[in-house]
Amino acid sequence: MDWSIQEIARLTGTTSRTLRHYDAIGLLPPTSIAANGYRCYDEAALVRLQRILLLKELGLPLTTISEVLDRRDDPVEALSQHLVSLGRERDRLDRQLTAVTVTITRLKAGEPLMAEEMFDGFDHREYEEEVTRRWGADAYRRGDEWWSSQSPEEKKEWKALVSALSADWIAAAEAGARPESDRCQDLARRHIEWLRAVPGTPADDPDGDLGGYVRGLGQMYVDDPRFGANYGGTAGAELVRDSLDHYLEVKGL
Repeated sequence: MDWSIQEIARLTGTTSRTLRHYDAIGLLPPTSIAANGYRCYDEAALVRLQRILLLKELGLPLTTISEVLDRRDDPVEALSQHLVSLGRERDRLDRQLTAVTVTITRLKAGEPLMAEEMFDGFDHREYEEEVTRRWGADAYRRGDEWWSSQSPEEKKEWKALVSALSADWIAAAEAGARPESDRCQDLARRHIEWLRAVPGTPADDPDGDLGGYVRGLGQMYVDDPRFGANYGGTAGAELVRDSLDHYLEVKGL
């Protein structure tokens, strides 16, 4: 069975113009064009469109969606992965609903708010595309599964560890510490131990390129203001990078 472009637009809540754009960029060509010039789509095209819309919901741009679709030919396998992602998103939204409900209940009762309750479910996976592009889908999957498996208390402890590490780096930078100093080298050791604790990363892989991975991250802290902000800005990020480089050099990595 084939569906016309108007039928597909109606079923998906999109527009014929959008579908024609997908055709123009090679993302979703019609299966055939009828004698009257109408674009028609078969079941395989509908499956592809479903995957396109799912990936758009995850925030991926069309160029990346095209690359993702071209990398995986088996629609059942691909949709199974989408199903897992949707399940996680549903769980996250359920946790957000619970968190907001608890906040409303406490406000109405005049009870003190608990930050740990208020922000459960707000750890949206904003870096999924970036992690996947840099280190592969398996790295993101393993890391995400590890994080999702943590209890609220374990997540709280992990966030406290990260905050403490960032604060110590900022304090070292403000104090004018040198990368080769004992202070910064101890921070570099802690930083690498922290990276090793995250499953799915090259730091966690005994056969991975730990040195290359850590050096790349250090440079990314400097190049990307989003990450540099964790260390007080560019100067702090440069201290982290240079300290990690020195530590790896001393260790022969």
